[in-house]
Amino acid sequence: MTLTTHPSAADAVPARPRPRPAHRLRAWPLTAVLLLYPLWWALGLGVLIFFVAAVPMLVALLRHRACGQLVKLPPAFLLWLLFLATVLFGLFTLGTDPVGTVPGTAASRLVSYGFRLGGYAALTVLLVYAGNVDRRELTQERLVRLLAWLFVVTVAGGLLGMVAPRFEFTSPMELLLPGHVRADGFVQSLVHPTAAQIMNLLGGETPRPGAPWGYTNTWGNNVCLLVGWLLVAGFCLTRKRRTKVFTAVTLVVAVVPIVYSLNRGLWIGLAVMALYAAVRLALRGRFAALGLIGVAGAAVVVAMVTTPLGDVVTARLEHGKSNGVRMYTTEKAVGGMLESPLIGFGSTRTTLGGRNSIAVGESAGCERCGNFTVGGNGQLWQLLYAHGLVGTVTYLGFFAAALWRFRRDHSPAGLAAAAAIVSSLAAMFWYNALVTPLALTFLAYVVLWRNQQRGFPR
Repeated sequence: MTLTTHPSAADAVPARPRPRPAHRLRAWPLTAVLLLYPLWWALGLGVLIFFVAAVPMLVALLRHRACGQLVKLPPAFLLWLLFLATVLFGLFTLGTDPVGTVPGTAASRLVSYGFRLGGYAALTVLLVYAGNVDRRELTQERLVRLLAWLFVVTVAGGLLGMVAPRFEFTSPMELLLPGHVRADGFVQSLVHPTAAQIMNLLGGETPRPGAPWGYTNTWGNNVCLLVGWLLVAGFCLTRKRRTKVFTAVTLVVAVVPIVYSLNRGLWIGLAVMALYAAVRLALRGRFAALGLIGVAGAAVVVAMVTTPLGDVVTARLEHGKSNGVRMYTTEKAVGGMLESPLIGFGSTRTTLGGRNSIAVGESAGCERCGNFTVGGNGQLWQLLYAHGLVGTVTYLGFFAAALWRFRRDHSPAGLAAAAAIVSSLAAMFWYNALVTPLALTFLAYVVLWRNQQRGFPR
């Protein structure tokens, strides 16, 4: 007879705890924002989609951390957190009335302050999420192609603004809002899709492309931030002849709305990007890039001479109606920074009157006669005025640190990303960054950051 022995409870080997399943950050929130942006614009959620998408992104990041997974933070992120802290502390200065501005209360300025704070917070979530999303979910090549797609969308919007400048419609989001909210000008700029802005620049009404980004200045800013991705996706990530031809045709077609936008900041930004890329390549011994810039410059000159585009450029340079206003608001921003140098005034302010008299204000017959927004004519001036030297140094330091840290990334995607950040820094003298320009600048940062994680691929 065989005796069977059973281990005692003391001798029993405890069962090993099952490891937690790895939690992967899915790409769908980011992909949905970029791929479906024309749909969001048509629904009246163009800019607001970044606020909406930040919610599932934040929830996914918290779940990712709760599952024991590491959430990586971008290099020099402490500088960005210090900037956010400065913006937050600006809440306590909202009630201040700087010299030469329209008196108001903290409550009356809370909406604009909350929008900016919410924008910076939502885009911070976008930055961290995009840098941590699983590479099997979103490859670097797909991210580049999504950004290139947005450039094509931007060119299409520019053409729409030229062909049908008065095209507009009431969006579903707009219909859901109460009448008094819907009538607000700021709300209109967020939820009411339009093809262009009609401005009086050349002695008459002049349409300037804005779709799908709302404002013509935002349209021009985003052209600079996105053009490099089309070059990388169309010439470096494919060998298909049809794709290369489509890329070349898109670039040629883009010249028309770029010129007719009358956007001098856009023209300067493209030149700065081209020069930066050429210098970077020349330092690597690739001097052909300088030759290509010369050829491109000659082609542009020929186009200016032989087509009506030259007349448009000449007329725009001769009619600088906005120069005086920009100089006036810049002086006000610098003066305000000296009045509150550390953390600024928390938000923008409106000037008393205009350049010549405090008695001259904005009216239905003269919308540009006074009551200008201090800090509304460029990200640099808004930083200095609204967030002081601390906010300005930390904001700019974050992007400067990225350019320095990723300076050895000589891949096509890395070069396009660095050029986009340089373009953003150049544009801060005349463009504001919130919301979509800063989002695209952050995604350029993400490309560099993800490149570094896999060793700067060629």
